[in-house]
Amino acid sequence: MSTSRVATRPPAHARTAGRSRASWVAYGVIGVIGELLITVGVLLLGFLVWQLWWTDVEGNAVQAEIVREMDFAPPPAAPAGEGPKVAEPRRDEPPVMDEPEHAVSFAHLLVPRWAGEQERPISQGTDRPTVLDVLGIGHYEGTAMPGGIGNFALAGHRVTYGKPFNRIEELQVGDPLVVRTADTWYVYKVTGTEVVMPADVRVIAPAPNQPGVEPTERVITLTTCHPMFSARERYIVHGVLDYWAPVTDGTPAELLG
Repeated sequence: MSTSRVATRPPAHARTAGRSRASWVAYGVIGVIGELLITVGVLLLGFLVWQLWWTDVEGNAVQAEIVREMDFAPPPAAPAGEGPKVAEPRRDEPPVMDEPEHAVSFAHLLVPRWAGEQERPISQGTDRPTVLDVLGIGHYEGTAMPGGIGNFALAGHRVTYGKPFNRIEELQVGDPLVVRTADTWYVYKVTGTEVVMPADVRVIAPAPNQPGVEPTERVITLTTCHPMFSARERYIVHGVLDYWAPVTDGTPAELLG
């Protein structure tokens, strides 16, 4: 007599218990992943707050302290308490200081167009760890010094670390860019702007955009990242020296409204 094989299934309660255990395992894995994602999100948020806000708070404070420590003498006031004395523009040969050692702060930048912005120090060098991230505006080593024939080329952050060039796109042709050393004012006027790729170092050549050409003008160039929150390109502002004046003669009219 033949016999047939009868298939058997686990009891219903066993099948239910197995599914319950699998569900609890799945829920546990999902919970762990969710907690990890929340933790990563909190860390990213904290990094963004530090990078986009706190570095500005700290950078502004440090740069303001550098300006105070440079302790430049104030320009003289007009007689009889009439307010600041206006410096008479000079267009003869200006004094030009020697290039300082790396990371030494030697001048201030004041931009009337950026009303409300603090006075910014200018320091030697353009590397991030020792200059741009900690001191503010950097001077490209080997380029002209303030008032010198050639290109006085500067770099600065557009966002983070005090963002000294944050409002660079507001500048218009004819706007003054005022540089002050301990003894001298140098008043440059904006002549144009452009956007270039990071490798286009021709913009800081002695004669901007003319590599190999002997310079004949006293010019200034500001460089920063572009667009905002990106380092894909560089935003460039060019200017030319309009006049200079000794600090002892007073304050440039451009800074007096």
